[in-house]
Amino acid sequence: MAVLDYFKPASLSEAVALLEQYGDEARVLAGGTDIIVNLRDKALQCKYLIDIKAIPEMQELRYSEGEGLVVGGAVTINQLLQAPQVRENYPILIQAGSSLANTLVRNRATFLGNLCNASPAADMAPAALVLGAAVVAVAKTGSRRIPLAEFFSGVKQNVLQRGEIAAKIAIPVSAGRGIYLKKSRIKGHDLAQVGVAGFLGVDGQLRLALGAVAPVPVLVQDLGPVRDGDLRQEERITAIVDQVLARVKPISDQRASREYRLAMVAYLVRQALAFLGKEE
Repeated sequence: MAVLDYFKPASLSEAVALLEQYGDEARVLAGGTDIIVNLRDKALQCKYLIDIKAIPEMQELRYSEGEGLVVGGAVTINQLLQAPQVRENYPILIQAGSSLANTLVRNRATFLGNLCNASPAADMAPAALVLGAAVVAVAKTGSRRIPLAEFFSGVKQNVLQRGEIAAKIAIPVSAGRGIYLKKSRIKGHDLAQVGVAGFLGVDGQLRLALGAVAPVPVLVQDLGPVRDGDLRQEERITAIVDQVLARVKPISDQRASREYRLAMVAYLVRQALAFLGKEE
């Protein structure tokens, strides 16, 4: 790995100034579970690392009934899993985070870093998508709120512009039921062959999101209102599965074939709908 200049700014404004100064030659370091490996393997090249962990705003983790959940850019997956307000109000995030790699990796990997890395198979992406999450990006010129559904632009690519730092992720109050299901080759440190998240709001709106089935995580939310009992009717379930299958474009790779992924999409969507539709 090449020699890098390392910065550990104490404020968000200092971090933004560094990123503005060094531009494409700089990378933001949060957990480092992806960037360090990529630098070591020469899959990524840069000259400057900007470590954001010492910035107070990046360690923010708070919840309120009005604002919902706010998670700073340096909050790790394990910090998220251990937060009572997350466990009580966003169990789907607990399911997704618990499936990510293993405990040691989760001690370093960050929630927002998992999204910014923009892997099609990112475990946190489907769960965050169905919850209506947004990324708050900060630059020298100000801040902007980017709906997560518009954040991913390609494999390992996002819409952050030069000089922007993803400072936090904001998730609104979510009244309803959610579930995250994952199929992988082995338990533990392995990417998803297919990941499926589902959320049914108390207003009857159904949202499904899928990972590892297209160049970017896929959100399907034009499924129409769901009335009581709909998700226990085979005709309605089959129609939803068909809609989802029409939206995904899986590939064959070392983890699974395209045909296997399509079969798993259908199976996991059915499992998610069974959970969301069961009588309480």
